[in-house]
Formats: sequence, C-alpha cells, structure tokens
Amino acid sequence: MRTQADKAARFRELHQRSGAFIIPNPWDAGTAKLLASMGFEALATTSLGVANTLGSSTISLDAIIENCRVIAEATDLPVNADLENCGADDPKTAAKAIVRAAEAGAVGGSIEDSTGNPKHPIYDFSLAVERVQAAVEAARSLSFPFALTARAENFLHGRKDMDDTIKRLQAFEAAGADVLYSPGLYDLTTIKTVVSSLRKPFNLVMGFADPSLTVEQLSAAGVKRISVGGAMERHALAAFLRCAREMKEGSFTYVRDMAPVKEVREAFARGTAEP
Repeated sequence: MRTQADKAARFRELHQRSGAFIIPNPWDAGTAKLLASMGFEALATTSLGVANTLGSSTISLDAIIENCRVIAEATDLPVNADLENCGADDPKTAAKAIVRAAEAGAVGGSIEDSTGNPKHPIYDFSLAVERVQAAVEAARSLSFPFALTARAENFLHGRKDMDDTIKRLQAFEAAGADVLYSPGLYDLTTIKTVVSSLRKPFNLVMGFADPSLTVEQLSAAGVKRISVGGAMERHALAAFLRCAREMKEGSFTYVRDMAPVKEVREAFARGTAEP
C-alpha cells in the first residue's frame, strides 16, 4: 500500500506533467473502487454528491470529512477533498479543516470564497485572501506536501465578473495556493482567458462547462486538472428516478440494463488493489 507521502508525491506529479488529467468524483467507497478499477489516477470527493446521498441540500463539515475518510481508505489513489468553505468564516478556524482532511487520508483539498449565505454569497476580497493564507499555512504545517486548491465561486452565484474572478484567483495564487479553481466557467474562450492569467495549475469542473468540450481542447487551453463535481452522482440519480417512474407505471424493463454482479465485484477487487 502507498503511504500518504507517496500519494501526495504522486498527486504533485500529475499536476506537473504535460497535458491535463481527469480527476473524477466518487461519492462512496463503491464508486471510488469502480473508478480506480478503470485506471483513473486520482479521485476527488464531491460535497454535493454526499449531500444528495444523505437526502439534504446542505452538508456538515463532519460529514464531508467522514466521506473523505471512506473514499481515501477505499483505494490506493490520491484523494482531493471538496471542503466547501471549510465550515467557518474565520480564517484560522476554517484552516483547521485542511488538517482534518489530511488526518482523514486526503493529500489535497480546497477552500472556497463562497459563504454559504444566499444574502451574501461571496466573502469580501480581503477576507477571502486571508482565508486562503491561513489554509496555506495549515497545509504547509503538515508532514507531506498537501496540495491546496483555492476556489473563486463568483460564476456559480450569478456574479459573472471576470475581472474580479481573475483578481481573486491571482491573489490566491500569490498567497500560496497550489491549484486554482473557478467553477461555472462554461465556454472555451472564457476558460482560456482565466487560465492564461495564472501561472499555477487550474482545475476545470465539467459539471458546469460546455459538455461538448474534450480533454484535448481543455489541455490545449492550459487546463491541468479536470473534475466533474456532482455530475456523475446526479446522472446516477437520474437513472434511479427513471427506474422508479417506470415501476410506478407498472413495468420493470430497466432491469435489462443492470450492471452484471460479477463484473461489479471484479471491478471492486481491482479497484482495491494498488494500481
């Protein structure tokens, strides 16, 4: 089994090599093992996916950390934790979530400038930067190179202010963040504009981007890491609802499309082994 330091080093290597890599988002141990069995090189948690499995529109930091632990223990792959706003407004308190994620087995994690308050969805610029600075300090205090991702959430909250988004990302970069992330960027032109303004790796989430974009196009645009957020879990929910609606109407033809039990169990076994 890889040590956490080994996983952290491998995660860093993925960000340093040429081209973009995909970091899919499982939501439990089973989906983590399935993705590992398919040859993906790293995994990222999804707070939205976990919230959906719990039947809630929100999720606590404790639940996020526990899900991170479950996924980190399920495979031998590096895991990046979606920590939302790290559970607190105060920079030092929020930074504690970075240490908790590391203790749960993650080798990377994110802090965002979204407050969770619909009336004031984005932290003021100075506070947002202070929070990233505190998270960087927490990450650097660890015994291995934890990859900190800083997220600018403007576009997800109807604030399509390109100048402010780039200003925030550049400030987060200067504060020491290892990866930058701005969910909600849709078209290739906008993506290129943001990526070209940065020096450090950029994560694009395809759950909110133009789905016709390819890995080749995104790699050429300078994107380093491609995630999907809660998209796969929401796709699974869509299939679940189709099955439920069919049963409600009195038929069961969906069983023809079930994943074979043997295939799934073999994938679980492969996903558990060291890649």
